[in-house]
Amino acid sequence: MANTNILLEAGTNELEIVEFVLHQTRPDGTSYSGHFGINAAKVMEIIRRPKLTDFPEVKHPSVLGAFNLRSKVIPLIDLCRWFNKTMRYSEEDKVIITEFNNVTNSFLVSEIYRIHRLGWNEILPPSYNVLTLANENITGIVRMDDRILYVLDMEKIVAGLMPSLSLSDDGVKTVYAKDMDIQVLFVDDSNMVRKTVYAGLSKAGFNVEVANDGQLALDWLNERKQRAVDSGESILKHVNIVISDVEMPTMDGHSLTKNIKDDSVLKELPVVLFSSLISQALRHKGESVGADEQIAKPAIGDLVKITRRLLTERQSIVFDEDAA
Repeated sequence: MANTNILLEAGTNELEIVEFVLHQTRPDGTSYSGHFGINAAKVMEIIRRPKLTDFPEVKHPSVLGAFNLRSKVIPLIDLCRWFNKTMRYSEEDKVIITEFNNVTNSFLVSEIYRIHRLGWNEILPPSYNVLTLANENITGIVRMDDRILYVLDMEKIVAGLMPSLSLSDDGVKTVYAKDMDIQVLFVDDSNMVRKTVYAGLSKAGFNVEVANDGQLALDWLNERKQRAVDSGESILKHVNIVISDVEMPTMDGHSLTKNIKDDSVLKELPVVLFSSLISQALRHKGESVGADEQIAKPAIGDLVKITRRLLTERQSIVFDEDAA
């Protein structure tokens, strides 16, 4: 599955979404089928429900056990149980095997409905109201003719089961640049990620501006570019570096990077892609649009180190390593 996604050219602002269905039984006994989506770049393969081996103890009832696939032991998570829903199980149930954040997991679903090739501008960011009511478990909405497709925040689900995969600024040391304010633009559609990374980068001594998606980030950068042009200054007087997620509604991180590197003024800015999708199989996509570095979430400590290194190498910024 992931191999088909590699055929999508980076920077075209397109993705493939695997639409799957969860057949559920409501508390009143009626049936309901919910339609959900996951980025195909996260999907390794889709199989029938395998024979499971129980764990001695589980953190959450949604963890059904594990199975062996080509010498790899893979946990199976029941998405319905995670959402406190009752799934109508069937012999036709499917298992989606995923890889992101450099971790392999699998998810039990009722059926695979179809695969869509979409533009990121066709995926709507959820409103604050919808996001709050959905417990921040969705990252995007696709409106079909006869249904709504919710794109799930798989990273949040996995982090809820495995806190070690959660973003944290623990261990980030406060180190200020000598005699210079550094402006970082951080772009991510997840409110939780924006808050955590903002705190970590601020703790590291950076001034941080945040944007919810690539288009908003590009608008902000173009405004700063105009200020630089009007004043006859370098863009680096207004912003020093861009750090961006890859998966975002409206405009993704690859398209944002391509827009920056194709611009005669903005191309001076180093761009770091910080995403759960950074892997050996997909790293070439970031390279093809000119990303200067690519880091897999949730390594905020590594993000800070690489940001400092890029700023020292490209802009001769010296950091005070003795600062508290």
